[in-house]
Amino acid sequence: MAKKILTSFFLILTALSYGQIGGKYTYQFLNLVTSPRQAALGGKTVTIYDNDVNQAIFNPATINVEMDNHLSVNYGSYYGEVTYGTAAYAYTWDRHVQTFHAGVNYVNYGTFEGYDETGNRTSDFTGSEIALSFGYAYNIPWTDIHIGANAKLISSTLESYNSFGAAVDLGAIYVDEDNDINIGLAVRNVGMQITTYAGLQEKLPLEIIAGISQQMENVPIRWHLTLENLQQWNIAFSNPNRAESSIDGAVQEEKVSFINNALRHVILGAELFPGKSLNFRLGYNFRRGEELSITDQRTFAGISAGFGLRFNTVKFDYSYSRYTSAGNTSLFGLTINLQ
Repeated sequence: MAKKILTSFFLILTALSYGQIGGKYTYQFLNLVTSPRQAALGGKTVTIYDNDVNQAIFNPATINVEMDNHLSVNYGSYYGEVTYGTAAYAYTWDRHVQTFHAGVNYVNYGTFEGYDETGNRTSDFTGSEIALSFGYAYNIPWTDIHIGANAKLISSTLESYNSFGAAVDLGAIYVDEDNDINIGLAVRNVGMQITTYAGLQEKLPLEIIAGISQQMENVPIRWHLTLENLQQWNIAFSNPNRAESSIDGAVQEEKVSFINNALRHVILGAELFPGKSLNFRLGYNFRRGEELSITDQRTFAGISAGFGLRFNTVKFDYSYSRYTSAGNTSLFGLTINLQ
């Protein structure tokens, strides 16, 4: 039975491994980080398996009984008036049925001044998007493998245009307790638009993510290695500022090397004192660091850091992510154990 389940799961992965990345899909907010902890580790971590109820939004296979009756709310201000937030809650029905999970993430783009095609002022307008998810995980009997799924309903309103969609996330995680190693895999945003903005059917931001993490034996550090955008090999964009001009005036675009492109799939993170009342986190996102770097100027793009502080049944999390000299983000989170 276990072999049939795993075979079916990986066949789905193979069938869905077509390429799409930035600018080619709708509902892009679905791939934003879900918590300060995840943001501080570089983003898109799929290997956290503990009582962090936020993690299940990104990898539903991580849903477990330690999340029971945990409620989390996260909020952050992005660029300009853009705000973003998530919330998550898990409840264990019983030890046989295990744990159910509910989550929500939203983004509010703020208020925009409206103008017609001739430049005349019209009414102001807003834009916002929201996704509601419901998830469940299952431990394959007599194994350390957990699989899970999230079902999501998506609503988007941009000015007078509305769209509604549905999607599922599929996840798997192998938890090796003897060696403190977790190996995770997630296929996110498999779905479609049910209603479109203006009659044009657009793709959802499908993404395949894999990762591995380990608690070091003699050092209070847990390291995380995440591989993002595995559905597409070439994710590099040439930087026009790095183009070279020849003597005859011809412009040669930047050539992204094999190694450079490979590294853009990599995210590194580390937690100091994981599981303790006070812990610190550090991460580096290679793709963000490369795409947002400025020629001949050190910007430290791609670096993120944060911490978690627990007081009895309440935990506060904070993260700071470096994007550019002009714009960076901070996320704040509060998790409460309601038991």
